[in-house]
Amino acid sequence: MNKSKIIASFFIASAVVVASYNISKSWTKSHPSHQTLSVTGLGTRDFTSDLIVWRASYIRNAPTLAEANRQIKSDNDLVKKFLIKHGVNENEISFTTVQVNRNYRTLYNTQGNVSGTEFDGFGLSQMVVVESKNPVTVERMSSEVSGLIEQGVEFTAQEPDYYYTKLKDLKIELLKQATEDAYQRAETISANAKSSVGSLKNASMGIFQITGQNSNEDYSWGGSFNTKAKYKTASITVKLEFDL
Repeated sequence: MNKSKIIASFFIASAVVVASYNISKSWTKSHPSHQTLSVTGLGTRDFTSDLIVWRASYIRNAPTLAEANRQIKSDNDLVKKFLIKHGVNENEISFTTVQVNRNYRTLYNTQGNVSGTEFDGFGLSQMVVVESKNPVTVERMSSEVSGLIEQGVEFTAQEPDYYYTKLKDLKIELLKQATEDAYQRAETISANAKSSVGSLKNASMGIFQITGQNSNEDYSWGGSFNTKAKYKTASITVKLEFDL
């Protein structure tokens, strides 16, 4: 190869290198690296339920419907008087519709085998519901229901359910707390990485959970909502994504 061709090849190669560099530089300016940081924040608070719902049922059996109905009405009066006597307000008491059932007894032959059934009167059941913003009063009352049983009422009480009437405000408070927690995490991570938190790109809220305090309840994908514990813990998560 003669000297002129070598020089020409050198300039061509140099031109290719320069062009490649300029293209690369231009691409970097028009397509900057896009780095983001995703963090999850937690908001949590313990609270005490301020609404109690207490349910109880009682039954009466009698040969005729009229007699069973008379007895159940008498029980209603006894139950209502008992509740009011123990501090429950009348407007906190409600009675459900009476349920009517036909009773049958099993018949046996002389060999001890089942031979059929026979009508054995009517069974009426009634439920009373107390919904009150005074849980302590209702709890105290429920511990005294043996007084109704002593009066002949076949009374069965259920465990109370506990609720909180300010859930809307609580959710807003927890969202604020979770968001602040997520941002603080982002600042800590970026500072340790010699970077800084940029603008917010995305935000999403996790599931709202309510569990009993000091319990081993598991969180649910659909959200836990404990109604049996008087003392509860509410929590929520927030996921934030920032530019760096």
